[in-house]
Amino acid sequence: MSDINYAKKLFYEGNYTCVLCKENIVYTSLLSGVAPMVEYLNSNTDLKGFSAADKVVGKAVALLFILAGVKEIYAEVISESALETLSHSEIRVSYGTVIHKIMNRFGTDSCPMEQAVELVSVPQIAFEKIKETLGTLKKVV
Repeated sequence: MSDINYAKKLFYEGNYTCVLCKENIVYTSLLSGVAPMVEYLNSNTDLKGFSAADKVVGKAVALLFILAGVKEIYAEVISESALETLSHSEIRVSYGTVIHKIMNRFGTDSCPMEQAVELVSVPQIAFEKIKETLGTLKKVV
């Protein structure tokens, strides 16, 4: 079974939010939003060449996948801006549903992570902006 098919299988069977597979190495997460990828990148987890199955992929997560060196993505839901961003990378993409934009948890505005990277195209800069935004949101709560 290919890495992407195995990631999708685990994703659906385990009801995970994010699954990354490469040969015998598997990472799974139940965290939402950008949290799984931020956690992996913060811990310097080597994800080069991994295949990922993810619940929701917006531009912010797409840029984190690019930064991590992921080779293939399946998104249950993907935004138009994520597809546009990924079209400029070498990552193979498949998906279930395309939506116009990722909304915040209340459905009242764009997701704060999407707002943070709206004008960003460099993955490392996106990562820094995402971490800044997460820090700001934690102070508000």
